[in-house]
Amino acid sequence: MFLQLMKRLGEAETLDPAVRTAEPLASRLIADARLRSFFHGDATGIPPHVILTRVPLGAWFMAMFLDLFPDDGSRLAARRLVGLGVVAAAPAGLSGWAEWARADHTTRRIGVVHAGANLVATLIFLASWHARRRERHRLGVALARVGAILLVVGGFLGGYMRSVQRP
Repeated sequence: MFLQLMKRLGEAETLDPAVRTAEPLASRLIADARLRSFFHGDATGIPPHVILTRVPLGAWFMAMFLDLFPDDGSRLAARRLVGLGVVAAAPAGLSGWAEWARADHTTRRIGVVHAGANLVATLIFLASWHARRRERHRLGVALARVGAILLVVGGFLGGYMRSVQRP
């Protein structure tokens, strides 16, 4: 079922306007040969996007773990982790767009859905951080759980793209 959905997303011409809109910006990220080499991971064999995504994901999921504890210290730490995840999402997303710029058209269609899910998740986590700062902890926790659902969706899409990506 998942593979059928990915195939349909890759064939969805309705995603082409989003692909065309993102192409010029993403292409600028890899216009310079040194940046292209960096974002492709030529020096290490691992594109930075693979590494950079671990920071927001780890921060956000650790914050949700800390949300299970009622003490003030855990709440403060969770709020800080949510904030760290929001800040770390920017370089993760930027490096993802650089990889996206090298992908084939089918993968790019899936990529705009992946990016959309992750962007909305990031905005939800930003709202969670804001709620937590305003002492609306329960709302912050609820928002984080919704954001996590979108992160899982985005993660599946990203994992699929990585598995079909050509070197």
